[in-house]
Formats: sequence, C-alpha cells, structure tokens
Amino acid sequence: MLALTVLFLVALAAGALGGLVGTGSSLVLLPILVTMYGPRITVPVMGIAAVMANVGRVAAWWRHIQWRPVLVYAVPGTPAAVLGAHTLLTISQTVVDAALGAFFLAMVPLRRIVAARQWRVRLWQLAVAGAIVGFLTGLILSTGPLSLPVFTGYGLSGGAFLGCEAASALVLYLGKMATFGQMGALTGTVVVRGLAIGTALMVGPYLVRTLVRRIRSHTYARVIDVVLLVAAAGMLIAACR
Repeated sequence: MLALTVLFLVALAAGALGGLVGTGSSLVLLPILVTMYGPRITVPVMGIAAVMANVGRVAAWWRHIQWRPVLVYAVPGTPAAVLGAHTLLTISQTVVDAALGAFFLAMVPLRRIVAARQWRVRLWQLAVAGAIVGFLTGLILSTGPLSLPVFTGYGLSGGAFLGCEAASALVLYLGKMATFGQMGALTGTVVVRGLAIGTALMVGPYLVRTLVRRIRSHTYARVIDVVLLVAAAGMLIAACR
C-alpha cells in the first residue's frame, strides 16, 4: 500500500511536469515502473496511463485546441502506431533507445537554429512527422519529446501547444492500446495499475494551469530543452544497460 501511495505521488508530480511542457511524465515514471514491475508489464501500464494523462490535458486545454493540425498529424500517425506496436516484439530495444537518445541531444541545438531562422513546419510536414512519431510511439515507451519541435515549429505555444500535442498523442496511444488488447497484454492487474497511475497523471495538468499562463516564452523554451536533455540521458542509459 505504501509503495502504491508513493508511486501515486510520483505520478502526480510527473503529471504536473507533463502538463507544463507537454511531455516528461513517462520519462520520470519509466525507471520506477521498470524496477517495480519489469519492462513487459511497464509497457502496457504506461500505455493506459498515457491515455488517461492525455485525456486530462485535452480536457484542461479543450478551448485552445486547433483541430486541423491535430487531424493532419494523427490520421497517418495512428496506423503507424499500430504497426510500431506489432514491431515491438521483434526489434532490439537497445538500438532504438540509443538512436532516440542521440536524436534528442541533436534536437536541442536544432530547435534553437529553427527558432533563430524562423523556420516553420507546414501541414504536409506535420503529416510526415505524425507517421514517423506514430510508428515510434507504438514501438517504444515514450516519444513525447519528438513531438515538441514538431508542434512548436508549426507555431503553437502555451495552451494551444499543450492541447494539440495531447489530442494527437491520445489518438496515437488509443491505436497502440487496441493493438496490445488484441495481443492479450492488457491483463486485469495491468489495467488496475495503469488506471491508478493514469488518475494521478490526469490531475497533474490542473495543478500547473496558472503557471503555464504566466510562464514567459524564453523560459518555456528552456524547460523544453531540459526535458529533451533528460530524455536523451534516459535513453542512452537504457541503451548502455
């Protein structure tokens, strides 16, 4: 009981982080869950929690969501997520973790170059990014940092960014979880744990809504860079192990 209470509080803090920058919840929770339950249970548990967390973010920023980029991103991304989930059992996770770690590191200076030169992501590029990120979402545990430069490059920030990223991720994760259900990975224990963690992640975004409205754009960009660096470190450590 004590372990579940501590896990709930950690998930609550992770949800607040995700509500602030649009990602980061999984990066905080993954090491703890893998230690407690092992990777085979962690993947579907985090999938359920991610669905609930994104439902909370969508509800928190519903009025700010721009549905056109969400649909352009999610329509090709959903079947790609299904394909990624099927591929999950046949590819080396170490290779994927190492490649993503290097990519996240590269995204920190690349994001600043894009911002300095005022490059913008167009709708057709959102569709391409949705297919790529969708496949990786099905394949691995967390791809939140991949969507950050995509939606910010499209020109979204603040509540609009958080709402659009959450709505897109929600659709992708629903496709992933449908695949896990067909594969028999959603046992009763997995569902209960996922719901408990997901409840905490849903509450988190509401704790930081006022902070999101007050945070300055340059501070917001620095927080995103920190999340990318943490993601890179986590992926590279996982690959070394």
